[in-house]
Amino acid sequence: MSKTPRKISKGFLSTTAIAGIAAALLVTGVPAPISGAFADAVRVEAPQAPSFADVVEAVSPAVVSVRVQAEVKPVSNDGGFSFDFNGKGFEDLPDDHPMKRFFDQFSRGFGDRGGPDSDRRAERDRRGPEGKRRPGRVRPVSQGSGFFISEDGLLVTNNHVVEDGSAFTVIMDDGTELDAKLIGRDSRTDLAVLKVEEARKFTYVDFADDSKIRVGDWVVAVGNPFGLGGTVTAGIVSARGRDIGAGPYDDFIQVDAAVNRGNSGGPTFNLSGEVIGINTAIFSPSGGNVGIAFAIPATTARAVINDLIDSGSVERGWLGVQIQPVTADIAESLGLAASEGALVTAPQDDAPAAKAGIEAGDVVTAVDGDMVKDPRDLAKKIAAMDPGKTVDITVWRNGKSESVKVELGSLPAEVALIAPDRDEAPSAPQAEATLDSFGLTVVPAETGSGLVITSVAPDSAAEERGLRAGDVILAVNNQDVSKAADVVSIIDAAAKDGRKAALFQVENENRSRFVALPIDQG
Repeated sequence: MSKTPRKISKGFLSTTAIAGIAAALLVTGVPAPISGAFADAVRVEAPQAPSFADVVEAVSPAVVSVRVQAEVKPVSNDGGFSFDFNGKGFEDLPDDHPMKRFFDQFSRGFGDRGGPDSDRRAERDRRGPEGKRRPGRVRPVSQGSGFFISEDGLLVTNNHVVEDGSAFTVIMDDGTELDAKLIGRDSRTDLAVLKVEEARKFTYVDFADDSKIRVGDWVVAVGNPFGLGGTVTAGIVSARGRDIGAGPYDDFIQVDAAVNRGNSGGPTFNLSGEVIGINTAIFSPSGGNVGIAFAIPATTARAVINDLIDSGSVERGWLGVQIQPVTADIAESLGLAASEGALVTAPQDDAPAAKAGIEAGDVVTAVDGDMVKDPRDLAKKIAAMDPGKTVDITVWRNGKSESVKVELGSLPAEVALIAPDRDEAPSAPQAEATLDSFGLTVVPAETGSGLVITSVAPDSAAEERGLRAGDVILAVNNQDVSKAADVVSIIDAAAKDGRKAALFQVENENRSRFVALPIDQG
């Protein structure tokens, strides 16, 4: 026979618990400490981001800081005047020199207050005991970064880092300071090569094939910004082929790694420790890093550096033309199928292009059969060739393609602006003519060649394309004009041929350019 379970009241449980605790107290006398149970710290097993530590450890010994100093001429220590006449001190002047006679007389009333007397003391201080002129002291003028490219101490940096320097110091990754000498520099690509004369082997790095670099690839920039010592930043390639207006050969790699002043001349590496570019410029409204930096591509740098090592300078081919882009309107006016190539605005007198017969209005479309995309592409192709080489230049002229053989010259150190000499636009005679379809009012030039624009209608096609009063129209569709009727006749012929735009050659302030104006206006 089963027994019915007995109900246990709450009061009984409470009484039992209290009794148990009391019994424990009687046995132990003191309550035992209560140990808390804690959970483990949060830990997430996430995919690990790539580390740059191995790359940095390998390349850092090859990256250096470059300190540049310039010579400063010594001055008088007593607060007086110091004179320098084309490199000669006051004492070097002959006694009958008018300046010396004048200051001799002038100094009699001033004694030791300055003038030639104090200059003589300064000159004595400037010369050694044997009377030889002491060299001026040097002072720091800039600091940048660089990197070794050979075991025997050749290193690369930016031209703008070293251009004002007379003494160069290379600071190694371990703090060692070594003297260096300038091998050569190139202002057009902002590159320079130094050489450390030290009997030791240097850790060096090599250039990558930057044609394989893709937008989005990881890169590491190593340099010495703010003189802090070796600093490393990482980012990605943001863009390629950037033209920032720094020179005719702009073709920069843009990266978003933090690059600051002092990183100039330092390398940007891929994850294999190869140099993809040389840091040379930043875009910064504030002067600090905003994530837009530009590096000279390795392929450009390699060619220039080899020339600097071989001869201390860079020899480039030279065509000798002013060029401008071919816009869609210009292509339409010339009957070109695409807006590609480089439009010649003016060949320079006695330059290779002019001697070969290249004319204003020609569009250079290819060099040795290699298509030309734009003016920058033409400049790079020609500069990459040796002076004296004969090349086939393909031009678009009078609605058809022609080939011209040109023997390239050597690019001068300073290329003068290419334009004929002209006086200011002559004052307008009484008889004016209007070209209503373009919004222009013109008068014949007093020279008998061209038409002077006297007014441009607001909101007209001409105003939109930058034409203004004072500009001189030299030609339309490569035909010279001297009166308004010439323009009308040329435009009518172009319209009959189905052209939708006309090409105006315009000159202002001794520079020539081409402007395409739509025929169907007005």
